[in-house]
Amino acid sequence: MTDSDEVRQTSHAWVDAFLEHALVIRGLAQDTITAYAADLSAFLAFLRERGGLLETCDEQTILYYLLFQRTRELSSRTLARHLASIRGLFHHAFRQGLLLRDPAADLESPKLPKLLPRPLTRNQVAALIEAPDVRTKLGFRDRTMLELMYAAGLRVSELCGLHPLDFDAQSGLLRIWGKGAKERIVPVHDLAAGLLSDWLESWRPQFRPAEDIVFLNRSGRGLTRQGVWKLVRRYADQIGLTVPISPHTLRHTFATHLLEGGADLRS
Repeated sequence: MTDSDEVRQTSHAWVDAFLEHALVIRGLAQDTITAYAADLSAFLAFLRERGGLLETCDEQTILYYLLFQRTRELSSRTLARHLASIRGLFHHAFRQGLLLRDPAADLESPKLPKLLPRPLTRNQVAALIEAPDVRTKLGFRDRTMLELMYAAGLRVSELCGLHPLDFDAQSGLLRIWGKGAKERIVPVHDLAAGLLSDWLESWRPQFRPAEDIVFLNRSGRGLTRQGVWKLVRRYADQIGLTVPISPHTLRHTFATHLLEGGADLRS
């Protein structure tokens, strides 16, 4: 057996031991194990072509490998998985006493781009907004909230943080406190403004407000982000909407429809 054959056997033994540990001890799914095996096979091939060894591999070599993979135009998500495979291998080898130090311990995963939700169609938005029964106080509250989230493109945290004095019914303007306590003034179209005015004047008092917040729960306290998420999901189920949805979906839909109409979101 040649030296290169021994090195190859040693490398594959390390990988096999790690994969067995991941499957049997950690209980990872078979699909994950298969992906790890493919990633590590590619990493070993990279080392072999450059005369490298797992035993002497350092952080710089791993970074070179990730750079090599990036030139193949892999997504950040795939690169992150490659690094997770390599980190798992070296962490296991280090814990088994095969290495004096873990060369991948200080490497961070590539930042993954946030996945934007798929925007709703105009018909889907209309069906969702019209789902609440406005003859009830909860239904009127929910209809107003949904209309406002879409009409003004509000973040759910902004919606939950609204105070009655933030709305000027005469001008139809809404004062929003965004991230970093930044203030912005948002015009609200007539339908949403009318609903909000009616809510504040006629319906909100029925909740016996215990807090100076626009949208209240049954106890008269401000709705939480989780509460808003649940009601959005409930109405989506009610109308048979099968696409993934959250409060942010309405904000993203608002932005998409603005752009389709020729608006500049930076303005």
